[in-house]
This record gives sequence, C-alpha cells and structure tokens, in this order.
Amino acid sequence: CQRVRVINHDVADTVRLGVTSAGTPVEIFRPVVEADVRVCLGNLEFHYFAGYSGGAKAILPGCASRATVQANHAMMVRPEAAAAKLDGNPLRADIEEGVRMLGVDFILNVLVDAHKRVVAAVAGDVTAAHRAGCELVVQRHAVQVPHQADIVLVSAGGYPKDVNLYQAQKALDNAKYAVRDGGIIILVAECREGLGNQTFETWLHEACSPDDVLERVQRDFVVGGHKAAAIAGVLKRCRVFLVSSLPDDVVQSCWLTPFSTVDEALRTALVDLGASADLLVLPQGGSVLPVVAGAA
Repeated sequence: CQRVRVINHDVADTVRLGVTSAGTPVEIFRPVVEADVRVCLGNLEFHYFAGYSGGAKAILPGCASRATVQANHAMMVRPEAAAAKLDGNPLRADIEEGVRMLGVDFILNVLVDAHKRVVAAVAGDVTAAHRAGCELVVQRHAVQVPHQADIVLVSAGGYPKDVNLYQAQKALDNAKYAVRDGGIIILVAECREGLGNQTFETWLHEACSPDDVLERVQRDFVVGGHKAAAIAGVLKRCRVFLVSSLPDDVVQSCWLTPFSTVDEALRTALVDLGASADLLVLPQGGSVLPVVAGAA
C-alpha cells in the first residue's frame, strides 16, 4: 500500500498573499500555498456566522494564520453575518475573496445524518459546488415554524455536540431564531467536560454582564471569546435555562439559570410566562435551523 504524509497546520508557518478589501491579511499555511493541486474536503451544515460550513472555509480559517482568522471572524458581530446567509454576509464574502488569492482546484463536501452517515455530496468548483451543497442543507435541515414561540426547548443533540458549553452554544444560537423577544430558551446539554475552552471561560468570568462581552468582542476580537459574545447576544433577547451536569455556580457565572431536570425547567418557564405560553421543541438543535414562516 502507498503511504501518505499527513501534515498538521502550523499557524506560525504561513505565506502572506495579500489583503482583502475588508482589510483581512491573507496568510495561508506554506505547504498549502506551495502545493501544485489543492483539493478541499469538508462537511456541510449551517454555520452561525459564516452562513454555512464547507467550501472555502477549509482554507480560511482552516489553513490560515491567527491574524487572518481573527480579522475575518471579528465580522461575526455584524447582523448580516448569520446562519443560512450567504448573499450580503461580509464574513463569508471576505473568506471567499481571500481564498481566490490562493486558488482551489476542487472540493468535495458532504452532508451527514445524526449517525455520521453520508447522505449527500457535492463536488467541483469551490464556490459553485458549495452553493449547490448549501441548497441541500436548507432542504434537509431548515424547518418552517409558524411564529416565534414563548418557550423553546432545545437539545444540543447528545454527545459529542453537548460535551461542553462551548460546543452546545451552536444549538442555542439556532434556537434563538425560534423564540420571541422576552421568551425563554431551555437548553439541554450535559456539558460533561465543563465550559470547554479557556478563553471562552475567561471572557465569561471577567465580564460583569452580557453587554461587557459584546463591547469587548468589538474592540478586541479573540477566538474563544467570540463564543461568549454569541451567548451574550442571545441573552440580550431572552432568558436561557440550562439543564446540564455543570455546578450551579458555574452556570450562573455565564448568566444562565441552572436546572437539573427538563421537567423542573419547563415548570418554571410556564410559571414565569403563564400556563398558556406556547412551546416549540427542537430535539436536534445543533443541526436544525428554525425559519419563521414569512420571514425574509
């Protein structure tokens, strides 16, 4: 059999190719720049600020320097940087502009089900094939809901999607589209490995309020801190109850309300919002994007 050399990305060994129109320095891993042929592999799903995973993201941020990633991801605070949004998304446009400076010969992107089985695939041009794949994501994973609910009960989808709060945040971000302003999201995520990222934890613990985090990310974007900002953004619209194995004081330090069971969290939400409050359940919140009927 033939042996294939595998190289880990090194953020310190990059080549500067230029600067995007948004001011992002395009610095890409040297072996990728020097390669004769570049084929990108990836999965396709909704991404909470790049619109979708896959496509050019295999290069930027996948093979980029820390400075490149931070400059690009700082755009996540813009309202146009959102799940399922490609046109007008400044962060996605910046990714694809930067990758055009390098060039990609071919991509293969797949969609997988809850059991990690490939259910669809697209291949070809880095942009055209990716766009075709995004349409498949919408067909399989966008769910129409009649209106925003008072209460959204969302599961991160079980292990490994709920291994820590850093990972479970994705389900929370999807659920925000389904809850009304002033409503309650009940996030069910075991978080057996705690918060999951030191920078994420530091940002949450150093801030006095969600507003502090949102202000900090705009003046000093740091990967890891961006997840804290995403949670803070949700908390500006609604309350979040967390059913997990985390200690209560840890949950409260993140401005979330801790519960040990779903029943307890749901009873409390119904007391707070009234017995007639409507409820929406998202069993696979990390993979499904609610789309309110009639929303643009």
